Amino acid sequence: MPHRPAQRLGALLLALLVAAGGLSVVGASSAAGAARADFVAMRFGDTGWRVRELQSRLHQLDLHSEVVTSRFDRETRSGVVTFQRRRGWPADGVVDERTWRRITSLTTEPTTEALHNVYTPGRPLLRRGDTGMWVRQVQARLAQVRWYDGRVTGRYAGSTVRAVEGFQAKRRIPVTGQVDRRTLTRLKDMTRTPTRAELFNIVPTGPALDPRCTTGRAMCVDKTSRSLRWVVDGVVLKTVDVRFGSDELPTREGAFAVFRKSRDHVSSLYDTPMPFAMFFSGGQAVHYSPDFAANGYDGASHGCVNVRDRPAVAWLFDRVRIGDRVIVYRS
Repeated sequence: MPHRPAQRLGALLLALLVAAGGLSVVGASSAAGAARADFVAMRFGDTGWRVRELQSRLHQLDLHSEVVTSRFDRETRSGVVTFQRRRGWPADGVVDERTWRRITSLTTEPTTEALHNVYTPGRPLLRRGDTGMWVRQVQARLAQVRWYDGRVTGRYAGSTVRAVEGFQAKRRIPVTGQVDRRTLTRLKDMTRTPTRAELFNIVPTGPALDPRCTTGRAMCVDKTSRSLRWVVDGVVLKTVDVRFGSDELPTREGAFAVFRKSRDHVSSLYDTPMPFAMFFSGGQAVHYSPDFAANGYDGASHGCVNVRDRPAVAWLFDRVRIGDRVIVYRS
């Protein structure tokens, strides 16, 4: 293909410079390499203002919290790894020149306020006088982090305002007593989804529940009180009497999950009926026991959790799902 005039002129100038000794071909290559080498990569453990700017730009991309620290920590590396992985690049968490150029092209120059963690209040999502489930959620979450100690009412009154103010002050959020997006995000990051018991001030009755039973769905089996409680989100929905295995064939203790259900099961080892069987550990299951119904505690199972109330265990069988937890413990 013939050279264009501009290309021929460029080649001629380069030849003249080389001939005059002002530049060598090797020198031209070295100069370009030196320009690329001017960029110093940022990596885990680094500190300084560049890291602060990096964190602020990552926050604009929802890859870092709003608080910048000047320390290239695990949170910063995680944000960089995610950024690289989304682009199909080697995800090593090191900010090389390509990574940095791409980050800066997608973000704006951080403000002085952003770089110094100086925040302005956001638009309020909840404030004094509001009512409803969202207020209950905030109150319950504030109670989890010990900022709210009143009843969860769903009314945004003075006690809620003071709790929000304390939470904001502790975390260097503008203290308004109102819940803006920044406050709500920080609160959610520090807490779990409130249980129904937390939202409606429901106090469990009877022996203390194992902490593992207070969230999600669980058959909470207490060997001390010889009871099984069906608990959903911290609320006890059904309680039944149970008995356990003998000293020779004890019922295992610990945290398990239902892995099989069999409505009309018959034991292959003992040739005995095990209606409404919900297996949680090997051959051990929660099930109805005609012997327990007839003879009470004058006897024992072969390791299973026996229930003597047939309608109750049938009700339970219809509600328990594969994967629901079974907690066997002593209170």
